[in-house]
Amino acid sequence: MESLSQLFLFAYKLVLSMCGLSSKTGRVSKKPLPLYINTTVMDPSTFQKLLTEEANSYKSYLETDSKDWIVKGFIDVNKNIYTITNDTKVVSKIIEILLIPKLYLFAKNNGMELELPSKQNFYPDLTFKDKEGGLFAVDFKSSYYKSDMKVNGLTLGSYWGYFRNRSEKMSVDYPYGQYKSHLVLGMLYKQSEIAQSEKKVYSIDELSVIKSVIDNFIFFVQPKWKIAADIPGSGNTRNIGGITDIKKLIEGKGPFAAFGEDGERVFDDYWMNYYGKDDARKAGMSKPNYNNLKTYKEYLEGQKEKLSLFDE
Repeated sequence: MESLSQLFLFAYKLVLSMCGLSSKTGRVSKKPLPLYINTTVMDPSTFQKLLTEEANSYKSYLETDSKDWIVKGFIDVNKNIYTITNDTKVVSKIIEILLIPKLYLFAKNNGMELELPSKQNFYPDLTFKDKEGGLFAVDFKSSYYKSDMKVNGLTLGSYWGYFRNRSEKMSVDYPYGQYKSHLVLGMLYKQSEIAQSEKKVYSIDELSVIKSVIDNFIFFVQPKWKIAADIPGSGNTRNIGGITDIKKLIEGKGPFAAFGEDGERVFDDYWMNYYGKDDARKAGMSKPNYNNLKTYKEYLEGQKEKLSLFDE
């Protein structure tokens, strides 16, 4: 894994160099590009619109004319090419490495700064800051899909820790509550049906015969609450689950979006008070208060009935 991390770092520095950025500061080392907008304060709606426009350009950037991924493998100083696995963690990390330089330029061109987390497991993946110090959280989320246009699975981060303690620094550089918005930059793709042998080493002259491990990208940008499901994302972990229908992901039509303007407030209350079976037992509860939106509504109605006793 150490050699893989070194390869990621090498690729990251290479792409930064190609974009005219410094690998140490992420700043433009040549003449800066003109700003797209001239403003000091960014509002959530405008930021999402701008980021969506930016993300719409990534498909053509990451795909060949035949819709294959432009990445074929890793190359060493002797011009030997080693193919890569379609493992989702490896693929998603390489995509992030390719996109981060572009996102630095996006921030620069829109009068903002981009900060990466100080530690690997900190939330979010990207912090955008406007000139007045306003913060916007963006998390990379990736998954593969098949012909049924449903993703294999999507998790949207923890519903514990920083999510509940929003004024504290818990695995974050800035408290969760200080962000103006929390967006997901979704990266979906198909896995190639043609398997590559990781045992073979190719020469640079054979580049054209190497089949990409993924293809057919789909990108979207949506607030986290609009694409969240009402069930956890994986096993016994404390992760918020995401919806899996691609059309609904692109349009931001998860179950909490159905509440309209109150959707984000409902989402926050639901997941800030959600308990799995183990956590409920540790908290002295006989069982969780609810486990989906239907039982959540029943739970709230029960609380109203109890409160009404004090009015009698």
